[in-house]
Amino acid sequence: MPPSAPTPSAPTVSRRSALRLLGTAVAVATAATAGVAAPAHAASAARRPDRAAGPRVEALIARLTLDEKISLLHGAEDPRALGQAGYIPGVPRLGIPELRLADGPAGVRVKQPATALPAPVLLASTFDPSLARAYGEVIGREGRALGQDVLLSPMCNLVRTPYAGRNFETFGEDPLLSADMVAEEIRGIQGEGLVATVKHFAMNNQEKDRNTIDVYADEQTMHETELRAFEAAVAAGAGSVMGAYNKVNGTFACESKDLLTDILRDRWGFDGWVMTDWFAAHSTVEAITAGLDMEMPGGIYFGAALKKAVQGGSVPESAVDRSVRRLLSVMDRFGLLDGSIGPRPGRDAEAGARTALEIARAGATLLHNRRGTLPLEGAAARSIAVIGPTGKHPFVSGGGSAHVVPDHAGSPLDAIRARAGRGAQVSYALGEDLYGKAIPAGALSPGFDAEGQGVAPGATWEYDGTLDAEDAGEWTFVIHYSGERPKVRLDGEELFPLAPGVGEFFSGGLVSAAPDGLHVRRRTLQVAGGARRLTITAKGGDKGQLFRLRRVTAATRAQDVAEAVRAAQGAHSVVLFAYEDATEGQDRTTLALPGHQEALIKAVTAANPRTTVVLNTSSATSMPWLARTGAVLQMYYPGQEGAAATAAVLFGDCDPGGRLTQTFPVDDATHPTAGDPVRYPGVNGRQEYTEGVHIGYRWYAAEDKRPLFPFGHGLSYTSFRYSDLEVRADGGGLAVSFTVHNTGRRTGVDIPQVYVGPSPELSVEQAELALSGYRRVTLRAGERRRVTVHVARRSLSSWDAKRHGWVLGTGRRAVQVGASVGDLRLRSVVKVGR
Repeated sequence: MPPSAPTPSAPTVSRRSALRLLGTAVAVATAATAGVAAPAHAASAARRPDRAAGPRVEALIARLTLDEKISLLHGAEDPRALGQAGYIPGVPRLGIPELRLADGPAGVRVKQPATALPAPVLLASTFDPSLARAYGEVIGREGRALGQDVLLSPMCNLVRTPYAGRNFETFGEDPLLSADMVAEEIRGIQGEGLVATVKHFAMNNQEKDRNTIDVYADEQTMHETELRAFEAAVAAGAGSVMGAYNKVNGTFACESKDLLTDILRDRWGFDGWVMTDWFAAHSTVEAITAGLDMEMPGGIYFGAALKKAVQGGSVPESAVDRSVRRLLSVMDRFGLLDGSIGPRPGRDAEAGARTALEIARAGATLLHNRRGTLPLEGAAARSIAVIGPTGKHPFVSGGGSAHVVPDHAGSPLDAIRARAGRGAQVSYALGEDLYGKAIPAGALSPGFDAEGQGVAPGATWEYDGTLDAEDAGEWTFVIHYSGERPKVRLDGEELFPLAPGVGEFFSGGLVSAAPDGLHVRRRTLQVAGGARRLTITAKGGDKGQLFRLRRVTAATRAQDVAEAVRAAQGAHSVVLFAYEDATEGQDRTTLALPGHQEALIKAVTAANPRTTVVLNTSSATSMPWLARTGAVLQMYYPGQEGAAATAAVLFGDCDPGGRLTQTFPVDDATHPTAGDPVRYPGVNGRQEYTEGVHIGYRWYAAEDKRPLFPFGHGLSYTSFRYSDLEVRADGGGLAVSFTVHNTGRRTGVDIPQVYVGPSPELSVEQAELALSGYRRVTLRAGERRRVTVHVARRSLSSWDAKRHGWVLGTGRRAVQVGASVGDLRLRSVVKVGR
């Protein structure tokens, strides 16, 4: 039935406007939880509205058959196949619409192009929750425009180990910052009418063995670290939660009553629905009893097996009704049941591009800058050598579910040339070969077109011959292909094996795709000289197949490095782009740059010390070459506008406004999960959070270890001074006031951070330092500004496992303000009372 008409005195509010207003109201009610101040325009008396199931939902449940109810609780095949991740068919006879669920950590992942936003790790580097909201708004609008109803994002698992393959998809290692960012992104997404699904609940901090690893963590550790961002997401009104693959304290996350009922619903008041990660269900009775509502992408356990369980009496139909009620209540809240959500909007690609550019510029993090290497000005801007494959081919996004088909993506080389202008000399050298060079025709016997072998649809092409390995030693074989991965064997060994069930999903980014869109795989091995047997089997499939087989040898690599050195010697300045391709489904094995990039950097910096290294990497990177460089600029995966943003920062058109949200270790031996396989990757399928609450920078403080770059680090093109610290009690928390002075000669961005020390009156484990507030400020040259940062009561509290709740840390507490956790400049001691 249609909604009641408004009274004449009540203003008519659209469904989308209502959702935005709801986000504002929730922001006020939960500001103390998230740790940020409520919007100034919001009413202080606003409260979270009652979201109990309405009469429309109850009427629908009463009319649904058991089969129809169950059809709403598991995925199915989409008849339209828009390229999204999941589909729920709906119940047409009762007007319950179908739902399409799209991946979306950095944009909407469907077949059609969408705005490819910077990776969430770069978004978080802005330390600006308002930009997280803008980020969410772009995704929310585009998701609706592209035919989607539910977004499988944001991801707010903490960065616990620098090796985790999805670190670029999340916000960093700090619970407070992650909570602030995820809450605002959800408000942005859902304000546009798209349901947000926060993931992966919980303790999903690695990809290695993610389907089976059993994560053990005590109650305090969970609540003070990983769970804080999820709690903020619930408080922000997230419509859905995705359960993780892994086990938590002995039970699969998707059938953990502790997580799904006791914490998520009973403690936090979550009233949306819980779905599995894809193929993460393991049971029927145990899972639905624990609080799981939906299995994705199919119905192995929540399809026929659930119906049988209901008919057999092991699952009461009321449990099915409960899950259906949760789903339909969210759909009703979003106006999907009565159509009040309105028509789908059109895409605004230009607005999306503007937001992507703004965030990429704001999150650019300058790690190192000697002798004024950056910004490029004067002679430095008129003679530049650009080196590296990602200097020419843009690195837009990571792989797996985070990969987005962008509207466009410019080349950094082109952007640098355009910004340098006429009269400037901008040369280019490859340096590190990602895509391989052609195998000489005479090296194949019998010969075939290794640079473009076609296979007709339905056909199979086979080759059995020899390859003359003219240079013995290390070879990297590279295959480019458009269809099913060809089987290539060298002396009987498969060069590019395909792991069962993986397909080509865990690919993307730059390294896994050629500039013309073909899939790319590599294999590096030692090859003996002389004739080697080569066999190939390539299938045409339904659409035919095109593949190329290439190689990189020690000789071709030396030629590339020599060319890069000559370019560096012939230019005043060098901008060297380095890469590291991360993806869902696998962890990194080292903090070092892949391939031979370290040798390239050492050779180029020896030739020209005025070298800026631009990092298109996913997470922390070791830098044994750091001292040789002039500057290091961290751009992560910057999205479709990354080229323009990088050029703007390099030439000083904007200040590098980003700060690290994860600590960069010196090397593989010195970080929180190093040297203890129980912590990572686990022993005999069990992983333990033995570091307790000392995650990330807290571990470095507790162990008195010095990182390469500390949490919160980032340089500006100007300088800032802090003074006049004042700390006072404020509404159950603290108000920390101080003056920030831009002492340099240009406008710049600063992010002063407030850290609070432990309470002497609490007996629970506490961090030596914990981020408790921050503020992003932009100041003109010479400008002073008085800044007040609110520290919420939650940030002054610790979780007491004996009381199963938060306890205020009273007594004398140290409050420090600085430019990073490693650069604390002001200190005061304040007494915190009850």
